[in-house]
Amino acid sequence: MNPRIFLSPPWMGGGEEQRVREAFASNYIAPTGPMVDRFEALFSEAVGMPNVCALSSGTAALDLLFRELGVQRGDTVICSDLTFVASIAPAVHAGATPVFIDCDDATWTMNPRLLAEALLEAERKGARPKAVVAVDLYGQCCDYDRIEALCARHGVPLIVDAAEALGARYGARAAGDAGWASVYSFNGNKIITTSGGGMLASRDAGVVERARKRSQQSREAAVWYEHRELGYNYRLSNICAAIGVGQLAHLDTIIARKRAIAAGYQARLRDIVAISWMPEAPTGTSNRWLTILQLDPRLTRVTPEQVRLALEAENIESRPVWKPMHAQPVFAGARCHGGAVSERLFRQGLCLPSGAGLGDHDLDRVAAVVRACVASF
Repeated sequence: MNPRIFLSPPWMGGGEEQRVREAFASNYIAPTGPMVDRFEALFSEAVGMPNVCALSSGTAALDLLFRELGVQRGDTVICSDLTFVASIAPAVHAGATPVFIDCDDATWTMNPRLLAEALLEAERKGARPKAVVAVDLYGQCCDYDRIEALCARHGVPLIVDAAEALGARYGARAAGDAGWASVYSFNGNKIITTSGGGMLASRDAGVVERARKRSQQSREAAVWYEHRELGYNYRLSNICAAIGVGQLAHLDTIIARKRAIAAGYQARLRDIVAISWMPEAPTGTSNRWLTILQLDPRLTRVTPEQVRLALEAENIESRPVWKPMHAQPVFAGARCHGGAVSERLFRQGLCLPSGAGLGDHDLDRVAAVVRACVASF
């Protein structure tokens, strides 16, 4: 059987192991340490955000931000509909009611028109949302300018979930450089990885420092263990941070490879009229975290699931587009503004293997299976 092609495996550039060796040599085999400090400094420079805090996951970063905002039972939090569940789960754990916003066709990210509708509806009810979570989807920034303006007009903090978008751009701004605060993920399948990890960023230094304290069990500055509030153990390991230091050195290379892979698939399959691709917004540059095709049911009888199974039969991993949050059983009955676009993208979309280590032979393998599957129906 041919070697396995994974959806989005980690890509090591060569310096990560040396950074880990340095961390071991320092004997900081613990949360916090010099590699955490170094990783934060390098990351801050990379995204242009002056205040950052390395954490155990992007979900932890969101949890700390909702804690900072005092999200609790009876509150509402507005969130992108087409996303991974972690974008909203911490708010729901805190007791909030989610309200979802459909995406638009041009970017697949939060539709500002529908967000305006949701904010006006909340205003009429006299129930201002505690936050808006706008997701930078599959490596593409949402419409920062319009969404920021809407949130400012209604006095609602904007959190940018840039978990999938490190290295992407919105105009001259880096992904996550918007709103009140932003979060990033370093899970094993993301643009860079620390095995598991995340980052919280904000231009408000107080927000970041309070999050840092809460991530360390809210321990006070005393010789003994003193706590005036309950915190969390959300710190990033010094060893994991060392991987991140090594990975950040190759960020531009990884993004260039991801973009080349997307272009490679499109070139190989451009003659198949039933296939279209996730568009790139004119407002910025996507990091092309994952390459996603759409199959138009008006032009072909083949479904994304049939293509996925054909790929799997050849030892190639692919995956459906995120299932919309409003369609998830756990959120049955939740308010959603729109929803038809997210549902269509879920029905018609398939994420193709997009690891930065893929070569031309790998792209040829994937494209050949897709082509044969479409031709067979």
